[in-house]
Amino acid sequence: MNVRASSFEQGPIRPPNEARSLLLRLTRNCPWNQCLFCPVYKTRKFSLRSVEEIKQDIQTARNIADDILALSHQLGRNGAVDDEVISRISNGPGYSQCYRGMAVWMYYGTNACFLQDADNLIMKTDDLVAVLTFLREKFPEITRVTTYSRSKTISRKSGESLKRIRKAGLNRVHIGLETGYDPLLKFMKKGVTAAVQIEAGRKLMEAGVEVSEYVMPGLGGQAMWREHAMETARVLNQINPHFIRLRSLRVPDRIPLYENLKNGSFVMQTDDALAEEIRLFIASLDGITSRVTSDHIMNLLEDVSGKLPEDKEAMLKVIQSYQDLPDKERLIFRLGRRGGAYRSIDDFRRDTATYQKINLLIQNIEASEGAPGVERYITEMVDRYI
Repeated sequence: MNVRASSFEQGPIRPPNEARSLLLRLTRNCPWNQCLFCPVYKTRKFSLRSVEEIKQDIQTARNIADDILALSHQLGRNGAVDDEVISRISNGPGYSQCYRGMAVWMYYGTNACFLQDADNLIMKTDDLVAVLTFLREKFPEITRVTTYSRSKTISRKSGESLKRIRKAGLNRVHIGLETGYDPLLKFMKKGVTAAVQIEAGRKLMEAGVEVSEYVMPGLGGQAMWREHAMETARVLNQINPHFIRLRSLRVPDRIPLYENLKNGSFVMQTDDALAEEIRLFIASLDGITSRVTSDHIMNLLEDVSGKLPEDKEAMLKVIQSYQDLPDKERLIFRLGRRGGAYRSIDDFRRDTATYQKINLLIQNIEASEGAPGVERYITEMVDRYI
């Protein structure tokens, strides 16, 4: 086998916190694929991959990893995948993209693996256990294996099946909770109820699997924002997941929800209203020990992050610090944040040079296009990250 030209299949997305994980594809696309807010998989059909096909990919990945280790020894690096090894692979002829990706994974040494695509627990339990067992045998250095799944799918698994899957090596499941408000779940065609989401989260927790629940600020628009915030917190209070991850709604023109935006049946939250929505959501989380993260450029306030309950007040203070800014300064922060210049209110306060540049940019846009031009500019910047 020509290892350099070898490849294994990978899907289109992974969570931001899995950026340095080894990516392996177990299923293709999404079996539900109807959510109005989702831009992924819409023109693609779901399919299962066979256990043998997946095992072949895992074996190919192992062969590539072993070849990289051999290269390291040839270069006198004693098995370390360092800058010299990365440079040789990046600049050398004939290396596949999977080969380069494997080298980067070994370079960072996260020992984490993310299994793609959208809902791998839809696999038969025996098949998933077989794949996980083979993966752990071939990559004993892996310490964490994670995947996406849907609450509806998880709720259909028995507790015993989930425990078998955990024992075989699955550590964490990422779930797109999005909202806990049933009318909004129905409107967005999520295909699940709040009660099922609670059942699924609890089942995983009882099976010893880490649970990472994604919440979508802004999903309720201007009509349902309050219910969205409070009911989502209610659901999470009953699950007490390990992680609550915020991923704010964006509506580019390629997703189904855009039609609702155009016809007026859905009205987006402003950034200022979104800050108040998140404040209500955080304030309503009670009696749980989850870690809240806001680690995505689509989120206005990335530093709304911390461990509950001890960091709750600090998170609320971050939101209040934004809300206390004068109108002009909130606009400058928003544009700077959406453009990647700021990660926090503290960045905004420290970096006076960037402040002046953004202020001048706003003045120039307003002079030619008025205030709506600034809002269009901000929207275009943030939507490019989707």
